[in-house]
Amino acid sequence: MNVAVRFAPSPTGLIHIGNARTALFNWLFALRNDGRFVLRFDDTDCERSKPEFAEAIEVDLRWLGVIPDTVEHQSARFGLYDEAVERLKAAGLLYACYETPEELELKRKVLLSRRLPPVYGREALTLSDAGRARLEAEGRRPHWRFLLPNHDGDPSKPRKTLVAWDDLVRGRQSVDLASLSDPVLVREDGSYLYTLPSVVDDIAMAMTHVIRGDDHVTNTGAQIALFRALGAEPPVFGHHNLLTSATGEGLSKRTGALSIRGLREQGMEPMAVASLAVLTGGADSIQAVASMRELAERLDLARTSRSSSKFDPIDLERLTQDLLRDMPFAAARERLAAYGVTGEMAEPFWLAVRGNLSRLDEAALWWRIVTEGPDDDSELIETDRAFVRAALDALPPEPWDATTWKTWTDGLKQATGRKGRALYMPLRIALTGRPSGPELADLLPLLGREGTLARRP
Repeated sequence: MNVAVRFAPSPTGLIHIGNARTALFNWLFALRNDGRFVLRFDDTDCERSKPEFAEAIEVDLRWLGVIPDTVEHQSARFGLYDEAVERLKAAGLLYACYETPEELELKRKVLLSRRLPPVYGREALTLSDAGRARLEAEGRRPHWRFLLPNHDGDPSKPRKTLVAWDDLVRGRQSVDLASLSDPVLVREDGSYLYTLPSVVDDIAMAMTHVIRGDDHVTNTGAQIALFRALGAEPPVFGHHNLLTSATGEGLSKRTGALSIRGLREQGMEPMAVASLAVLTGGADSIQAVASMRELAERLDLARTSRSSSKFDPIDLERLTQDLLRDMPFAAARERLAAYGVTGEMAEPFWLAVRGNLSRLDEAALWWRIVTEGPDDDSELIETDRAFVRAALDALPPEPWDATTWKTWTDGLKQATGRKGRALYMPLRIALTGRPSGPELADLLPLLGREGTLARRP
């Protein structure tokens, strides 16, 4: 089987970490199976869909490392959906309904008050031609429902009809079509709801697997029926659990909670975001994974939790630090160059500072400290100032290497009696202007003897 999967966001806002989780599951599944990944924008709602959001989604995905094989827009495919509608109408599987939203809500409340499931009763199928004409004369326009195959020829007498599938995440699943209302596929204004374009495109694009959030589980039974009504076998489905915020709140584009753009602007590493999005709620421990290929090997959909999982940005900060600490210079070179970190000193500088960074952009601060002079956040008291001056007079001769710091400070201990914080902190503040940071044993060779003497207070 040539694996093909898709991620189908609506470009009505920025994608958040929950959306990215679905995109990553599909991308990694394709990567692991040498498959094809399609980014397919569900933009049939022309009023709410915006080109700038589609562009932002592509940028966010590429930042994460998700590179589509093709990009499709459903707004350019209306002809296919129109054709499918006519086929369903001709087969007697799409019927016109004239109830208003208020009337439907009233019917729903009546059914619930009688302790009955709020399933649409297919009353529209009993309308005569004269009845339809009368309603249309009143100005009503029909919406169109798909007639589910849950009867033996008389739609007014639905029977238990189980639709089952082997879910990649949840195992064997089934839905009773008699428990569902016939889904609306076409609105009164002729626009399409999600279901029809999704199924038509999954068929046309030969999607083999559909991996999405478990809020779609109930929809799957009706969609499988629609696949078959259009003459196609359904793909393999997988429904992963949803992510919530650290406080248990649901994520939404409307609130912008944990948007990928926001995480990028905070300086989080893309593979830290990808690692936490994929491994949260899984069977393996959560740790920073350095490459998509490795993350693909760790993906085990069948061992993903079935209950919602909390996404905690504090974990993301830790994973970002872990990735930076272990990141080779070759992987950081181009990004460091954007901050002006270049030249022969760039690699030893990176190796010296990477273990102390919370975000990669902090490297710019330490580059400035190393190449230009100490930060001015901290000042020395007078006794420490005198100690530093004497210490600089006792600097060892060059050449300098990783042992120079120890040689120098061991001599200062003997000469001054200072030790611990009283010895090291004044030197750190004088050389860097900061009370904490990378190991001075690593920074000292970068400063050089002349550069170190230039920092005399």
